[in-house]
Amino acid sequence: MTSTLIPTTEAPAGGGLAVGLADEDWTGDARFFEYHQAVDPVGSGATPPVPLRRFSAVAGGTTGVVPLDLSADLGTPWPATSPALLASFVTVAAGDRLPLAPVATSELYFVLRGRGRTVIDRGVIEWEEGDVVVLPAGAGAVHEATADATLYHVSDAPLLAYLGVRPAQARFAPTRFGHARLAEELARVASAPDAATRNRVSVLLGTAQQTQTLTVTHTLWAMLGLVPAGAVQRPHRHQSVALDLVVDCRPGCYTLLGHDIDPGNGAIVDAVRVDWEPGAAFVTPPGMWHSHHNESGRPARILPIQDAGLHTYLRSLDIRFQR
Repeated sequence: MTSTLIPTTEAPAGGGLAVGLADEDWTGDARFFEYHQAVDPVGSGATPPVPLRRFSAVAGGTTGVVPLDLSADLGTPWPATSPALLASFVTVAAGDRLPLAPVATSELYFVLRGRGRTVIDRGVIEWEEGDVVVLPAGAGAVHEATADATLYHVSDAPLLAYLGVRPAQARFAPTRFGHARLAEELARVASAPDAATRNRVSVLLGTAQQTQTLTVTHTLWAMLGLVPAGAVQRPHRHQSVALDLVVDCRPGCYTLLGHDIDPGNGAIVDAVRVDWEPGAAFVTPPGMWHSHHNESGRPARILPIQDAGLHTYLRSLDIRFQR
């Protein structure tokens, strides 16, 4: 029996991806690659690498969304800051409201400045500067500001777009991490007797449902980190992409990044320097060694948000520290 499918090279209506271009015997889409030529698509150029990129802080006062879009670098037809995540600066002027409904399983907001509330289907979440809020799929959020507000927003919308799926259910409850409790927990970690010898002085945020990954959602990881005055936090690396937000700092704080470590002194070889700015963000690509430096004379804080919830579940995070 022959198929009734008519071969076509036209894109489907609506601009979606062409799927199932086939001859009548269903072999038209078949492709074959010699193993060594296809096993490393990033190295061969078929898959674009994740770029190292810095984004300046944004000013508030108006209402809107500024996506940190690297889709042209990543080769994706949808906005993305990394293959799995999209970061944006969200600004809401005092008295305004802004609905956001990404097709995502996880959203994270860090309040850089201002105060307000988020109205969701289950109630109202009040927030102010320094708070972290995570929302699950289907929250139906409307953000309202009582004072000009700027929020850093990260979602896993690019991951779902790549998979061609929509979330079927919420995997965690809406959760707010208050700034006072965050400061208290970070101070507790920083006061530990061995804090000065740790690779990072940080607090990982978690939600009750993530009993295996211990992460803020099942796909996202968030870590509020302190870099004390005069500190050099030694290099480490991981296979998740980090979308780093500089919470606060003075001039003289920076990150060094590179692909190799000098085995003699443990320093990053041919390092690229990214200077910090309060409210700015930068992308740390997977597998790159990175170290944090504070020569400002005052403590600084940074909030890396990663797709490490997913990597932890897949057992592929592969985090390593330079001792």
